[in-house]
Amino acid sequence: MREPGYRFAKRLAVPLRGFAHRFVYPLLVLGAFTLMILGKADLLLIERMRATMADALAPILSFMSEPAARVADGIEAGRELIRLHDENVQLRRENERLRQWQLVANRLERENVQLRDLARLIAEPPATMVAARVVADAGGIFVHSVLIGAGAKAGVGKGNAVMTSEGLAGRVATLGDRSARVLLLTDLNSRIPVMIESTRERAMLAGDNSHVPRLLYLPSTAQPNLGERIVTSGDGGNFPPGLPVGVIAETSGGGPIRVQPFVDFNRLVFVRVVDFKVEGPVVQTEVPRGRERR
Repeated sequence: MREPGYRFAKRLAVPLRGFAHRFVYPLLVLGAFTLMILGKADLLLIERMRATMADALAPILSFMSEPAARVADGIEAGRELIRLHDENVQLRRENERLRQWQLVANRLERENVQLRDLARLIAEPPATMVAARVVADAGGIFVHSVLIGAGAKAGVGKGNAVMTSEGLAGRVATLGDRSARVLLLTDLNSRIPVMIESTRERAMLAGDNSHVPRLLYLPSTAQPNLGERIVTSGDGGNFPPGLPVGVIAETSGGGPIRVQPFVDFNRLVFVRVVDFKVEGPVVQTEVPRGRERR
């Protein structure tokens, strides 16, 4: 049998529950309105209350977010270990390949020294280099040249090769004490003896003020393919053989064979003026009839 106190508490809770259900919504509305009035009346008090609540909740939120942060850090550390393991395996393979190439390079170097001794080959003089900034661009429809901020006082010489990290850009055409004019490969007056690297067939790279200079005097029997590398041939004595120039970009259509230079002439900022210690004028050789391609 239930006690009298329990029955009394039950009879008291029923009207209190009805009172709460009846007045809880108006009380909440009144509380919100009171907070709005206080916020308008005393902004400093509200800001202090917000700061106090934020200070009180910050340790709790930090404590609750700590496990998630630990889990995220653990996952990231695991991913980092996997990535480092993969990189380590790749570096080991590359290191092994480099060791093999080092052995081949050492053997070739020894053979080269022996062959030089047998042939009594005179070594080429070391090239000198001057780095310079492009200070003015006179490029246009009729002129493809740039002005660099280095001249004779810096060691620049007329006819020196002007290069970038990609390849040959042109040659020094006019020279001053503190500046020099560089004639680019694409200029109408530019003529560079070149050859197809794979077949060693000679030709003349002639600029025509377009972005893709032409190949002239290529033997009629030559059958160049798209993408074949073009390098300097060394003929004429202005440049040594083997300087990278570009790749064949056009071979069909009945027009001239055109070369896409390695150098982006629209983005020339710094260049290297190289003196390869090569001397000799350009020799104009007569090409037999039927053996040239324009």
